Amino acid sequence: MNPIYRKRLFVNRLGIALSMFTMTLGLLALSWILWTLFSRGFAALGPDLFLKDTPSPGTDGGGLRNAIVGSGMILMSTIVVATPIGILAGIYLAEYGKVSRFATLTRFVTDIMLSAPSIVIGLFVYALFVATLGGFSGWSGSVALSLIAIPVIVRTTENMLNLVPVSLREAAFALGAPRWKVSLSVSLRAVKAGVVTGILLAMARVAGETAPLLFTALNNQFFSTDMSRPMANLPVVIYQFGLSPYDNWVNLAWGGALLIALVVLGLNIIARILFRQDTQR
Repeated sequence: MNPIYRKRLFVNRLGIALSMFTMTLGLLALSWILWTLFSRGFAALGPDLFLKDTPSPGTDGGGLRNAIVGSGMILMSTIVVATPIGILAGIYLAEYGKVSRFATLTRFVTDIMLSAPSIVIGLFVYALFVATLGGFSGWSGSVALSLIAIPVIVRTTENMLNLVPVSLREAAFALGAPRWKVSLSVSLRAVKAGVVTGILLAMARVAGETAPLLFTALNNQFFSTDMSRPMANLPVVIYQFGLSPYDNWVNLAWGGALLIALVVLGLNIIARILFRQDTQR
């Protein structure tokens, strides 16, 4: 056998073996984490978890009703704010600003925000809203999460619109449709499944963020739907209860962690199904 070929074959087999080994280590670590999460989290699941509020220190029982409702309201507000801004910005970058300096700057800022630590964004919103307005609130938490979700939606929308064939746009222009009509009714409609996928991925991205909410929404032991005041939310409750010395609080923290994991898992599955359907068309 040729020595050069033998060397290349050895390097190839060594690379495959190392790749398989590292993949196995990663899968083992992930399986261990999931097994611990599901085994500890399922023990905390029950009607009380959804029907009762977080308990006071030293008391038994309790649930996460106020935190679940608070997280749901903050997430819904985040999507309402981030979705139109992200989609419109993505349309501008893909349809109008491919070569402009402003679009280049926007892409640069978007890429920076995608990689920015969430705690930095939380501190920014704290200084801009919480410290200025004089109090924590659910709206501040929604703003912080929106700043994390918007770049995800912008980049996903732009990338999906760039996949639309030029001939499809030209056909619409040939019929006399204005540019804004082509962008909204033709290009965006052609990739709507991909854009929805980006929105779902943005929701999964912010669903478990704790640091921004610590500086903005904080927490609330009681049930509240007032977004202008401190609001309970699952990430902060998990953080606080997980460090507590009370067994029922720790159990509730595991239950809350399992709920977030299931929500993120469900959103990712839905996003993959929609994206697969969009690419098969």
